[in-house]
Amino acid sequence: MFIVGLTGGIATGKTTVSEMFQEYGIPVIDADKMARQIVEPGRTAWKKIKKEFGDEVFYPSGELNRDILGEIIFDDVNKRRTLNEITHPEIYKEMFWAAVRCFFQGHQFVVMDLPLLFETGSMIEYLYKIIVVTCEEDIQLVRVIERGNLTETRAKKRIGAQMGLDLKCSKAHYVIENSGSIEDTRDQVTKVVAALKSSNHHWKLRLIAGLFCSGVVSLLIWLGTKFYQNRIMS
Repeated sequence: MFIVGLTGGIATGKTTVSEMFQEYGIPVIDADKMARQIVEPGRTAWKKIKKEFGDEVFYPSGELNRDILGEIIFDDVNKRRTLNEITHPEIYKEMFWAAVRCFFQGHQFVVMDLPLLFETGSMIEYLYKIIVVTCEEDIQLVRVIERGNLTETRAKKRIGAQMGLDLKCSKAHYVIENSGSIEDTRDQVTKVVAALKSSNHHWKLRLIAGLFCSGVVSLLIWLGTKFYQNRIMS
């Protein structure tokens, strides 16, 4: 099994593209969903956020108030970095185990939806291919304003907190342009899926994994035999 990274900018349409991949039966491991899970009350990241940012970023119920926290971190790059240092290790841990489950289910590849793939750089070396979802800048701005009910200034600040779309596209193996119709986007996804399914890269990884597992089993058998022989001799 190999891993494909899916990224882009805020409001460029990664969720739409993810859903299209899932329609083909391809597992999508979503970093944003993992991010919501790891900040559930009582979990490690939740405790660290409470210690670092205080009670003001939580509802009375203990749930994280993502809107207030978002306003804080988009106004302060240092606080944004602190939050990332708290959450990213926990997110990647959850994504790793989700990928392991997909491997044992026999999937050829999985897609990891990673909004900050290039900004953090943490996952790039584990990815076989990278897909960037992009759109025209004016369309992106309108989408951010409408989705978050934000002022234009706030929307531009959120867009500016991420790497520029042109630079992201230059680092991608595949680019999906999501400024047009849903049918146009679907056609692009179909072509990418076909290209990925034609790859034999997953067999190399399965061979390596198989050899590793065989080695571990052989070692356990050898240790068990030695232990049994020592018991008999004693």
